[in-house]
Amino acid sequence: MQQQGSDTMTVWDIAVIASAAIVSTLAGLAWVISPRAQTLMKRRNMTQKLSEGVSFLFDGDRLHHASDAALQVYHPVPGEDDWSAWRARMAGRFPDLPLNPDDSNSANLTVQARNPEDKATLCVSRKGRFTQVQMIENGMPAAIQSQQLRALSQELENLRRASDTTPHAIWQINHEGRVTWYNAAYERLYSRLHNEKPREDQPVFEVSAVGATGNPQRVSTKSSQNGTPDWYDVSTARVGDTSIYHAVNINAVVRSEAAQRNFVQTLAKTFAQLSIGLAIFDRNGQLALFNPALIDLTGLPADFLSGRPTLLSFFDRMRENRRMPEPKDYGTWRQQIAEVIAAATDGRYQETWTLETGQTYRVRGRPHPDGAIAFLIEDISAEVSLTRNFRAELELGQSLMDTFEEALVVFSSTGVLTFCNVAYRTLWGLDPDSSFADVTIADSVREWKTLTESGARWAALTDFVLEFGDRESWEMPVTLTSGDRLTCTVSRIASGATVIRFIAAEKKAPRRRLPAKTENFSTPDP
Repeated sequence: MQQQGSDTMTVWDIAVIASAAIVSTLAGLAWVISPRAQTLMKRRNMTQKLSEGVSFLFDGDRLHHASDAALQVYHPVPGEDDWSAWRARMAGRFPDLPLNPDDSNSANLTVQARNPEDKATLCVSRKGRFTQVQMIENGMPAAIQSQQLRALSQELENLRRASDTTPHAIWQINHEGRVTWYNAAYERLYSRLHNEKPREDQPVFEVSAVGATGNPQRVSTKSSQNGTPDWYDVSTARVGDTSIYHAVNINAVVRSEAAQRNFVQTLAKTFAQLSIGLAIFDRNGQLALFNPALIDLTGLPADFLSGRPTLLSFFDRMRENRRMPEPKDYGTWRQQIAEVIAAATDGRYQETWTLETGQTYRVRGRPHPDGAIAFLIEDISAEVSLTRNFRAELELGQSLMDTFEEALVVFSSTGVLTFCNVAYRTLWGLDPDSSFADVTIADSVREWKTLTESGARWAALTDFVLEFGDRESWEMPVTLTSGDRLTCTVSRIASGATVIRFIAAEKKAPRRRLPAKTENFSTPDP
């Protein structure tokens, strides 16, 4: 009995265990064939396949997972990004991606890269509500490309840092006119101008992509914070169907150009008021700038000067108009002009031209930066005429004074000898014109003392010439070493000058006797 009971319990235990196993198996099978379990298993299997290379997994329209390489290269945000945001990132390279995951007619779709030289393709496969996208480059599976992708990821990271730290705005527009990429400077510029985040359908500037290899287009914003327009040079580069724009702020350049224009206008107004003719020739020898006075002085027509004549033709026309001296030998004329140009280049040219009309021109040549040459033509006829008249008057006054028998000498207010007649030179044996330095009253008194006896009041005379003494005229006797007696008369004349006359005693003209005080003043020094 005991043995039979034991055997019975053993069979019962086996039955219970077998029943539990069957129930567990049935429950497991029910769970496996349930839709949720199937979904989790498919997602796990797809995720395991996406462990390497650039791969994406979408759950409906929402990005569910991305491989490590995809995260490093494209920076998607699983759980937040949808198919549209992901497609915007990839459209620059793969423009034929469908707008929605379920737009393709088949479960499997291969999208080629835009550039024919780019061998990359996107393999899009759909399994129910899941869409798997895997990138294949050069026909190699993604697992073999992991090392290449890491290098590309590092290069992309370097390029991203470079673009984000670039001070000028950069953006790309596809063939549909939509902004597909921009850098940090573009985002800041867009926010400042439009007070919103960048929009794909509205670039920061409306510029044309025509003439991408031409000059940059200058664009002005409507207004800035301080009310002054901002200026940008926008250059365009075309790569396939993509247009790449670079906007560089040129406010400093525009301000410099405005200042230069104002400066040139100021110079032009100043030159227009000058009576001196100005002709500036550039480094190529062509007339670059002239003022109205040049037309009056040279007699050259304005249309000829506006045609930018060369230096040789300019001087040829001046010679034809008889506004420069006629050369004696026309065969050496060009050589002379070449020498004039060479002298002006060194800043050594300066001549006075006497014309047939009686006019006198002063012509100077001066070098200018960048190989330019400036010629200044000035009419000095009035100055020359005045100088000639003044010289004639001086010669007349000199001739008149030379007829006097009494010795005359004039000193300026500073004590410098300015004039003397022949009688003075003969009396003292002096010729001030032969001296290189100025002859002063001290020099003259020193010479006079050597030829006279003591007793003359030379110190008082020196103080009078230098305006230290009395300003009234006075006289004193002077005795030469030869025994001849002279009367020295000292008088003040115009401009603080002093005239001193030495008159022989026997030829002294009779004059009214001076008061006692004046006679005592004229008495020689004891």
